[in-house]
Amino acid sequence: MHARPVILFPLLLLALLAMLTLWIDYVVQAPEPKTDGSSRHDPDFIMNNFVTKRTDLNGNPRYVLAAAEMRHYPDDETTELVRPRFTQYTVDQPYTQIEGQRGTVSKDGETVEVMDNVKVTRQASADSAELVINTEYLHITPDKDLVKTDRPVVITQGKTVIRGTGMIYNKELQTVQLQKNVRVHYVRPAVKSGKKAATKPSNKKR
Repeated sequence: MHARPVILFPLLLLALLAMLTLWIDYVVQAPEPKTDGSSRHDPDFIMNNFVTKRTDLNGNPRYVLAAAEMRHYPDDETTELVRPRFTQYTVDQPYTQIEGQRGTVSKDGETVEVMDNVKVTRQASADSAELVINTEYLHITPDKDLVKTDRPVVITQGKTVIRGTGMIYNKELQTVQLQKNVRVHYVRPAVKSGKKAATKPSNKKR
């Protein structure tokens, strides 16, 4: 009379163990690769003649970022730029334009990197001549008006040429700080009396 429950119990236990084994196998097995391309470093959209602008609270332009082509990658949310051009504006001060052959924008949009034949041009003002900086790499933090590099730079303003390695350029304060290996070639301006001033190159190194 009691034989059937005795036999059914081990069968139910075996069935339960089998189901548990299948569930564990399902949980620990490697996920199937996605077929939507999100796991590859492929752009999900490309835009030609890309331009984005940002203004201050009064509607004045803070900066404009443009590029011949923009590519966005969904796997790491980065953006690549072809021939980027970044222009910084400050009210009542000369604007500064940065251009290069390649560029990237971080995932959070907080930083921009410009690479290869990078040229920085600060517009001339009533008090100073045009300033040009040449280097191979720049790291830009737009909201802080900061431009940095750890590479060699060449700065030209008028007939003065400054070379160094590593630079911090503060657009708001209009200051350029070189880190090391600084050399200056300075040409004394002409005397106002009409006499031709002697040219005295100065090479200083620190």
